[in-house]
Amino acid sequence: MSVTPLRLAVIIGSVREGRFGTVVAAWFAAQAATHGRFEIDVIDLAEADIPLVLPAVSPALEPNPERPAGMLDLTERLSAADAFVIVTPDYNHSYPASLKAVIDWHFTQWQRKPIAFVGYSGATGGLTAIEHLRQVFSELDAHTVREYVSFPRYYLLFGEDGQLLAPAEPEAAAQTMLDRLQWWAEALVAARALVAGDPARAMPAASIDNSGRRPATSRA
Repeated sequence: MSVTPLRLAVIIGSVREGRFGTVVAAWFAAQAATHGRFEIDVIDLAEADIPLVLPAVSPALEPNPERPAGMLDLTERLSAADAFVIVTPDYNHSYPASLKAVIDWHFTQWQRKPIAFVGYSGATGGLTAIEHLRQVFSELDAHTVREYVSFPRYYLLFGEDGQLLAPAEPEAAAQTMLDRLQWWAEALVAARALVAGDPARAMPAASIDNSGRRPATSRA
C-alpha cells in the first residue's frame, strides 16, 4: 500500500448564523487525524460564494462552467479530494440549500469518489438529510459508504468546550466509518489512476481486507 496520504475533504454543509456545524466538523477532523491515513482539509461553505442561480449547461455536460471568482478555491479543493465527509444538519426534513447549490455547481469533482456523512439535529440526528444526500450523490456517480455518525439532540451531547460528554461510542463509530472510507478511497484512487494512465497512484490496496478494515498492525 502506498504511504501517500489520502486527501479527505470535510465539508461544513450549513451556513446558517449560529450554526453548530463548525463544532461537529472540528470534532470529526480530530477523529480523522487520529485515524492516521488522511490529509484533512476542512471546507467551510460559509467562506465561499455559492450562487443559487446555476449555469445554463449542467456541469455533467460542461465540467468547467464559468464559476464565480469566490467559488474557484472551493472547486479546486473539491477536485483535489480523494474522499469526502459531509457534516450536515437536518433542515425541514432535508439538508441545507447551500449544500445543494455546491453539489449542483459541480459534477466531476464528486464523480467516482467515496462520500461519508456526519449528521446532527434535534430529533433525527441528521438521518433524513443523509438519506436525501445518498440519492443525490448516486446520480453524480459517487459512492456513499453505508456507515455514518449521527448526533440526535446534539446540544445535550457536547460540552461548552466543544468536546463530547460521552465520547466512546461516537469515536468508535467515526473510526469504523473512516476505515470503510479509506478502503473505498484507495480502491477508487487506484481505479481512476488506471483509467488516467497514472501508475504511481494505481497501486492496489492490498493491506485492506474485504471488511474494509485495516490490519491492526497498520495503525501507527
